[in-house]
Amino acid sequence: MSRGQISRRGLLVTAGATTAVVGGAAAVAVTRPTSSSSSPGSVDYPFYGEHQAGIVTPAQDRMHFAAFDVDARLDRAGLVGLLKDWTAAAERLTRGAGAGPVGPLSGSYDAPPDDTGEAIGLPSGGLTITFGFGPSLFGSGRDDRFRTADQRPASLTRLPHFPGDNLATEQSDGDLCVQACSDDPQVAVHAIRNLTRIAMGRAALRWSQLGFGRTSSTSTSQATPRNLFGFKDGTMSLKAEDASGVEEHVWVGEPGWLQGGSYLVARKIMMHVETWDRSSLREQERLIGRTKAEGAPLSGGSEFSEPDFALTGRGGVPLVDPSSHVAMAHPSRNGGVRMLRRGYNFVDGNDALGRLSAGLFFIAFVADPVTHYVPMQTAMAKNDLLSEYLQHVGSGLWAVPPGARPGEYVGQGLLG
Repeated sequence: MSRGQISRRGLLVTAGATTAVVGGAAAVAVTRPTSSSSSPGSVDYPFYGEHQAGIVTPAQDRMHFAAFDVDARLDRAGLVGLLKDWTAAAERLTRGAGAGPVGPLSGSYDAPPDDTGEAIGLPSGGLTITFGFGPSLFGSGRDDRFRTADQRPASLTRLPHFPGDNLATEQSDGDLCVQACSDDPQVAVHAIRNLTRIAMGRAALRWSQLGFGRTSSTSTSQATPRNLFGFKDGTMSLKAEDASGVEEHVWVGEPGWLQGGSYLVARKIMMHVETWDRSSLREQERLIGRTKAEGAPLSGGSEFSEPDFALTGRGGVPLVDPSSHVAMAHPSRNGGVRMLRRGYNFVDGNDALGRLSAGLFFIAFVADPVTHYVPMQTAMAKNDLLSEYLQHVGSGLWAVPPGARPGEYVGQGLLG
């Protein structure tokens, strides 16, 4: 093996380092992890497959999400070239190799390395890289330079302005998106950094977001995490093991280039944590509709008990407030639709008044945003008691193509 072919894991083993066990259970029938022989205990999720990894894959602990705008001069061939290069780099990165075929330590001494090197010696930490196409990638008329206008799915439109939104243009939308998730934050950042470098001259970073501490579980093997309000989050969200639920609510079933793919909804939600921290425990639980300790519905039972919205207490008052977060988000209030969530906490320092700039970077994968997200968010924005403590400042929707097979590139069904 040449010096340029040494993987990050090879360098790690050469140094005699040891690694901790990462990851969790395999994503059912979609992305099964493989253990690296050169780094015992580390977990890799294959990039190639029927569906893109990073959807039903057990949610990792860290995330770096990025949205890109393509260069105004880029044509269809240039976009295909970018997606081919991104696919090749993502496949290498997810198995613990460098972003380029040479690597960070080899090649011409007088040329920049084809990998930035900050992940040398680190295992992949279960890295997954997921790509999406925004509605703005599909032009119309004379602006249809990629010849994709007639292939834009009807549901792929810019999300509406919901009541209470205070969206920042610089934190919303984008022609392309990339979600990089890993149990190591440096690995996730390294992935986005190198994909950004590879895109130079063809696409530019529009905005990005770092996330820590997942706020949902995508596998029954994972414990329910807590958000920055201190409550368990995503208890009733879809899990990978619910094959029929995932098939119905996550994967696109209609024939076409998006069949087997999904839609990614992203919302940056600021949480007024200082105001929340001055609320009584009783009030906090009323607003959420669950106990803070175990996450059980206020109607009784344990965390995974179904809430009983008809059960009343003293004076005939429902034990679970009809406008609580749990009640507003429950499938019974939303036509039975469900979503697979992969959100993360974030803290972006503080504002000028010394308050934490913190909240939830909400990510959900749905089969159709028109039926599975927009009605629910419209109702919650109007009536959810928790809205008093939240403000949505960023927003985006992307179509996530199905997975690629070896020799293919992501999005080939659209552009091939």
